[in-house]
Amino acid sequence: MSISDIETRKSPTKVLVLGATGGTGRLIVSKAVALGYEVTALVRSAEKAGDITGARLVIGDARDEAALRQALRGQNAVISALGTPISPFKQVTLLSTATRLLVRAMHAEQVPRLVAITGMGAGDSFGHGGLLFDRVIYPLLLKKVYADKNRQEALIRESSLDWVLVRPAVLNDKPGRRSSRMLENLSGFHGGSIARADLASFVVDQLGSDTWLRRAPLVTW
Repeated sequence: MSISDIETRKSPTKVLVLGATGGTGRLIVSKAVALGYEVTALVRSAEKAGDITGARLVIGDARDEAALRQALRGQNAVISALGTPISPFKQVTLLSTATRLLVRAMHAEQVPRLVAITGMGAGDSFGHGGLLFDRVIYPLLLKKVYADKNRQEALIRESSLDWVLVRPAVLNDKPGRRSSRMLENLSGFHGGSIARADLASFVVDQLGSDTWLRRAPLVTW
């Protein structure tokens, strides 16, 4: 690995954000811009992104590899804040489909770092959401969504990217506290919440830190 490779890995300056028009994605864009990153947002329509400022917009779908390749050119890192609505009955494939194409496109464009938001309940965090989440919300509303989050996580783990999987607790829109906890050992943990603002701060911090490289912290208050 050359010195320039190390510098790019340690200090990315150009970042592509997927899911930039969502509640958390908008905060990620604004925080990254405020910290001096050159931000590109891949969005499906300019109208939905009309109030996003400071970022270069690329119009396209995250499930379109050509659009991904276009948006990825010249980037140092990617933040995926892609989400999907609850789906009690219909199979969910958006996250895994987009991620499969993203990983392939990142390798092709030599973009090394991926910070991806999944969720509490994915992978080995299953069963730690608390009674209401684990017994009611997850099985009735989110089972199919989380099946796709698990596929998404597996695709990222199997890649050779410098990845961080971020599993937020239940999200809220309260003011950020900047006092979040990052957990890997979930013994004794059963449920929690986190402000979108604090999640966004943690996610953007991962662009320049190797602390959680190839790890999957659960982020909560």
